[in-house]
Amino acid sequence: MKKLMLLGGLRYLLPVIEEAHKLGVYVITADYLPNNIAHKYSDEYCNVSIIDKDAVLKAAKELRIDGILSHAVDPGVTTAAYVAEQLGLPFQCSHDAACILQDKSLFRKFLSENGFNAPKAKGYNNIDSALMDADYFNWPVIVKPVDSAGSKGVTKVENKSQLRSAIETALSASISKQIIIEDFLDKVGAQSSADIFTVDGELVYPAYSDQLFDPNAENPYTPAIEIWPSSMDEKFQDDLTQQLQRLFKLLKVKSGIYNVESRVCSDGKAYIMEVSPRGGGNRIAELQDMATSQNLIQNEIKKALGMPLDNITAPQYNGVWCNYILHSSKEGTLDSISIAPEFESKHVRDIGLIVKPGDHIVPFTGANTSLGTLFLRFETRKELDEALSNPDSWIQIKVN
Repeated sequence: MKKLMLLGGLRYLLPVIEEAHKLGVYVITADYLPNNIAHKYSDEYCNVSIIDKDAVLKAAKELRIDGILSHAVDPGVTTAAYVAEQLGLPFQCSHDAACILQDKSLFRKFLSENGFNAPKAKGYNNIDSALMDADYFNWPVIVKPVDSAGSKGVTKVENKSQLRSAIETALSASISKQIIIEDFLDKVGAQSSADIFTVDGELVYPAYSDQLFDPNAENPYTPAIEIWPSSMDEKFQDDLTQQLQRLFKLLKVKSGIYNVESRVCSDGKAYIMEVSPRGGGNRIAELQDMATSQNLIQNEIKKALGMPLDNITAPQYNGVWCNYILHSSKEGTLDSISIAPEFESKHVRDIGLIVKPGDHIVPFTGANTSLGTLFLRFETRKELDEALSNPDSWIQIKVN
């Protein structure tokens, strides 16, 4: 029986564990939090910090694993790449390439040096040096940790008086205590966040979504809605696919899943914002699998274990699909989440609640403060847009 190590223990790993078990795979989950939910469903738990590469490598050797993934778990990606490289196991890319992709500062530098569309950006590890460079940028700017996901620690800064506070927020959210400041790119239409798949370095499954935000949320830069297929003009989708293929060629990638964020900006150019060699959070691969009748999650497991892959092709969507991130605008005790019965039977394809009545909930500042997800399906984009314009008509979140 093949052994697969999954780094992390979050809820996002449950479908990976389920698909692995369908393949007859023995699953080991690993992190330093034994009460995380995924450990209840895996075959074995390994207590180790997923950011300690050598400790994970030691455990992987002792457990004689056949593959390793950090699906939807950003902090473990470079560790997974390192362990795979040391043990000669399959991974999307080399450890060096993973380090470039996972560090927002290194990635911006790589894009710029290789002629890709990229904003003016610079990385820092302390407040003073960042403040000294305030005039280097074209304002407004975005301040981010170089190594966080889910919009944690990200702030748009309109004027220089707010810069110190934003830097402190980003540094506090960074594992490595490093940040990046970059020009704010004024987007046209919706940003895209989607999972794609390569086979032997070829981008065989390009995908784009409309990622929308709640302007009234505590953090208005945390994704609140994701829609497939994207409304982005086909010429920009084609341009991004070509840019991604060139990026993958330069990085000498192999086979596997990637989460990609991209946008079209007011300067008429399409920008690759982020590329991570892992499945995305917010259950993106799950929804795409449901919407396209392909199985990215199972193929990512097969890739990790050196098993033959299915024939993966460019996605064709069965209707219009929406990943609706449930969230609250206020702090308190959750009383109830209710969906109109007729709407639920017609449009809701999956309910993934991570809270229950009586739980203490907080305002929406990142993926880690969501209440769960709804997968919605509509026949047309017009129907979906009408539903999203008046969510109070079909969902009620009561907080005391």
